[in-house]
Amino acid sequence: MPKNKFQEVIFTIIMATVMVYGMVVYNVALNMGEMTNATFLIALHELPIMVPIAFVLEFFIVGKLAGMLAFKVMKPTDRPQFITYAISICICCIMCPIMSFIAMILFKDTRSLATWVQTWAFNFPMALMYQLFYCGPFVRFIFRLIFREKKAEK
Repeated sequence: MPKNKFQEVIFTIIMATVMVYGMVVYNVALNMGEMTNATFLIALHELPIMVPIAFVLEFFIVGKLAGMLAFKVMKPTDRPQFITYAISICICCIMCPIMSFIAMILFKDTRSLATWVQTWAFNFPMALMYQLFYCGPFVRFIFRLIFREKKAEK
């Protein structure tokens, strides 16, 4: 979707913000043992820390790696939406364990291999479903609204 580096930066900022916020809300609710209205406000406190981390990882490392991995199973001639899904899945497979590890180090009282694996195991199904069914389509919709392409005149 992004056509140049500027658009790529904007897309990644929006995606990182929406994805991180959703996952932080989920993790705060898990930690609290319930979902309340306060969960949404509490989650805002972690955004200034986690969004820049997610942006840097995604923009400079994971996006490129995920593209390479996705094209191990996809061809450039495949349907664009399937290529998008493949890249999104690869991004989740890479970002989820990394972000779970970072969140464990920054926010959990217990820092161990077991805590990291548990955090990753709880986060992965949510991250994948949230990315494929809600966050991804929503961010692509917002991006298309911001960067509308002009129709060629006949």
